[in-house]
Amino acid sequence: MSREFIHSERIAYFTMEIALRADIPTYSGGLGVLAGDTVRSAADLELPLVTVSLASRAGYFRQRIDEAGHQCEAPDPWDPAILARPLQARVAVPIEGRDVWVGGWLYVLEGHMGGRQPVIMLDTDLVENAQADRELTHYLYGGDETYRLKQEIVLGIGGARMLHALGFKVRQYHMNEGHSALLCLELLNRYAYPSEELRPEDIPYDIPRVRERCNFTTHTPVEAGHDKFPYGLVQRVLGDFVDLATLQRLAGGDQLNMTRLALNSSEYVNGVAKRHAETSRRLFPGYRVRAVTNGVHPFAWTHAAFARLYDEHLQGWCHEPELLVRADCCISDDAIREAHLQAKQALVEQVQTVTGTSLDPGVFTLGFARRMTAYKRPDLLFSDLDRLRAIAHQRPFQILLAGKAHPHDQSGKRAIEAIHGYIRELAGTVPVVFLPNYDMAIAAAMVSGVDVWLNTPLPPWEASGTSGMKAAFNGVPNLSVLDGWWSEGRIEGITGWGIGDGGPGENDAVALYDKLEQVVLPLYYENRSGWIAVMKGAIAKNASFFNSHRMIRRYTSDAYMR
Repeated sequence: MSREFIHSERIAYFTMEIALRADIPTYSGGLGVLAGDTVRSAADLELPLVTVSLASRAGYFRQRIDEAGHQCEAPDPWDPAILARPLQARVAVPIEGRDVWVGGWLYVLEGHMGGRQPVIMLDTDLVENAQADRELTHYLYGGDETYRLKQEIVLGIGGARMLHALGFKVRQYHMNEGHSALLCLELLNRYAYPSEELRPEDIPYDIPRVRERCNFTTHTPVEAGHDKFPYGLVQRVLGDFVDLATLQRLAGGDQLNMTRLALNSSEYVNGVAKRHAETSRRLFPGYRVRAVTNGVHPFAWTHAAFARLYDEHLQGWCHEPELLVRADCCISDDAIREAHLQAKQALVEQVQTVTGTSLDPGVFTLGFARRMTAYKRPDLLFSDLDRLRAIAHQRPFQILLAGKAHPHDQSGKRAIEAIHGYIRELAGTVPVVFLPNYDMAIAAAMVSGVDVWLNTPLPPWEASGTSGMKAAFNGVPNLSVLDGWWSEGRIEGITGWGIGDGGPGENDAVALYDKLEQVVLPLYYENRSGWIAVMKGAIAKNASFFNSHRMIRRYTSDAYMR
């Protein structure tokens, strides 16, 4: 490992998935994109970070939609050797009583401002391993619970050992969700008391010492979403890696709950929005869960036309995105409008290239793109097709959607199929286009090119959500349910608009239609200066705050430097 990365202490950032670039398919959605933005901001701010993830050689999947609207999954493999260089260290982890060898790759993320960040991508596809073990780091979120537990052993235990073998000096460990919580067990063994020095309570590990080294960010606001493994499986796969009584004390008496293990092993714990932290405190009473609201990387998600505007009028915005707070008074309406038209035309051209469908750049365009799953309610917009037709008869609009359903998420797949049915039913009245194979590149085009960004999760299941933050950097207002970050970011009529009151959501469809018909579309078509004022509000009051530079500075001051 180059002295460039190991000469000083670093923060070890562990994440199961990470979006480094569109053509490296080691991410499935928001969690991975957030991780990528975290590392990009660390590069820009020259924060000493080292990221640990999995190589995920087989990628996530390529999505194809057949004529009936069914999602079809195709492999999306990549070769780490093309974009990364092999590590010169190998470590072993115990799995089912044997040593499984873990190698890896060094990917150096080079920021646009010259910063460089090391990303370690663990890989078990080594000749020393049996075939089944060679595939443990192939499939992102693939396989059954046994495969998943083995992956998390590689990530947590193998990742901690790899950093040690490479000579990294780790100041703090940061777990991005609970997938890597087994690293805490590796640290317990590292800080075990000699048997003759057992404390009175007969705990063989220095747990406080582990806690002071660990930080945990939880992203999942519902109990069912946290990884759990039966202790019978844990003992069969991991053996007696740590004392069982201690493991049960930290991870739960009935089964190994990865979130509980991370909570009990970390001194600093946070949710990813204020409302999410409140939900997490209710879900896990007795724990101090702070709030660090997510953010997105300024340069990565800002269309070139807007970046040029900011460079001209708000020099230094990439390093200090808080300067964007002045966008509403420093940039002319005409300049904002022209930059948006450039972004919208680029999106229209991409839609034409990918789908053969021609959208009208002069027509209001509503965008919705995210993981297709039930709580995101991708079909809420289509609850009343007659109402949609009636609204479009008064003022035309078109809809652009994208998103993947996990291969095992049947309800998500059904939602995609239903959406394609709605597309056929609305043909001739409301143009609706579904872009297949949603990825970073499509996301960047959509968040910059639509006129309003829509988000309709079922509260309180949206931990944060970041796509709307990306839209704000491009002057695109949000129309969203009051959950996640939008509970903080919504200033009604200034940065965008809320849907409903943030409650259970029974009448959210009606509230959505009312806001679209009575507020949003009239403003867009009949008051262009008022519309551009909202665009400026999105930039000045949302983008200036909801960015990953602010986020990682908070982590540094509150967690890493404590």
